[in-house]
Amino acid sequence: MDFEFSDRVKDLQKRLNDFMEEYIYPNERTYHEQVRENAAKGNPYAVVPIIEELKPKARAAGLWNLFLPDSEYGAGLTNLEYAPLAEIMGRVMWSSEVFNCAAPDTGNMEVLARYGSEEQKEKWLKPLLNGEIRSAFAMTEPAVASSDATNIQCEIRREGDEYVINGRKWFSSGACNERTKFFILMGKTDPDNPDRYRQQSMIIVPKDTPGVKIVRDMSVFGSYHAPKGHPEVLFDNVRVPASNIILGEGRGFEIAQGRLGPGRIHHCMRVIGQAERALELMCQRLASRVAFGKPLSEQGVWRERIAESRILIDQARFLVLHAAYKMDKVGNKEARKEIAMIKVAAPNMACKVIDWAIQAYGAAGYTDDFPLASMYVYARHLRTADGPDEVHRNSIAKLELRPYLNRE
Repeated sequence: MDFEFSDRVKDLQKRLNDFMEEYIYPNERTYHEQVRENAAKGNPYAVVPIIEELKPKARAAGLWNLFLPDSEYGAGLTNLEYAPLAEIMGRVMWSSEVFNCAAPDTGNMEVLARYGSEEQKEKWLKPLLNGEIRSAFAMTEPAVASSDATNIQCEIRREGDEYVINGRKWFSSGACNERTKFFILMGKTDPDNPDRYRQQSMIIVPKDTPGVKIVRDMSVFGSYHAPKGHPEVLFDNVRVPASNIILGEGRGFEIAQGRLGPGRIHHCMRVIGQAERALELMCQRLASRVAFGKPLSEQGVWRERIAESRILIDQARFLVLHAAYKMDKVGNKEARKEIAMIKVAAPNMACKVIDWAIQAYGAAGYTDDFPLASMYVYARHLRTADGPDEVHRNSIAKLELRPYLNRE
């Protein structure tokens, strides 16, 4: 395994870092002020002007759709090549959208690029690729343990040339945003199929379809994440054309595995960037504050935490690079153990490092004056998003035990 980045990746890293320095970091306060202004005007889910102002600059700089491995639609980078770029974008919570590399759009674009019909690509993928609209992914349900996706009960029933959808979803991230125009929804088309992995399908549901109702936005650690939102959504006798089914009935799990592999590793890449920035902020704070007669940076407990943070971040980074390398070489299915490992390791690492950084800042660490509180919420939520730690650990253990349990 050679983790030396190519000249192309090094060039993209430099250009991306330069863009962050010139446009993203100086506008962090502007972003939050504009979100608050939208809320004060009565529409917290409105477009944030600074995002729209910076998108054309990012596109002109060749920093657009970097996540897509298919060169027909994106930059044509491998997972290993994209990893250091996602880490840079992850340093600021909202910056990925500027480069059209934000979830859940990234996963939905991959689904449509890989599995969508030509009609679906033209109507939904093209405007997503251009950054003209946003999308949401509707999978998790309040009434069942959605960590086991076979539990999902949302009904997708064929009636002539239409599908009728009935169900309730929640934590459909991004669905509140006024730019969000459609959901990719997972539900059951064949609930009686003896193969429980062939019961589910994925279907495109335009947000403005009659019967689609945003019931409420869901708070996350007491905060409502405008302008995206994570709402509870009711689908009440929602009718969509039969042509909106993706790939065909019973293919939902197949699509989910194709979507979640890259999605999981992208989350891990971004959260490593957050942990790296948290460590930088921690060191800056400790070097500038004096307590009990000497700088905090000279006190033993903080040196321990700095050293441990560096070890943990680099361990997680190399684990992610190894998973990316394996995904590129043998495919997502064969790399499923490595993907599960990073999905456990990276968020847990980030939670610890960011928590120490918050501790270094004291009360200031809880505020919006610094990005640490929002970073911690993101890292902590990743321990359940795209599958909880417990499910991934169980998968890792099963794969590790397999050669021992299959002995004659």
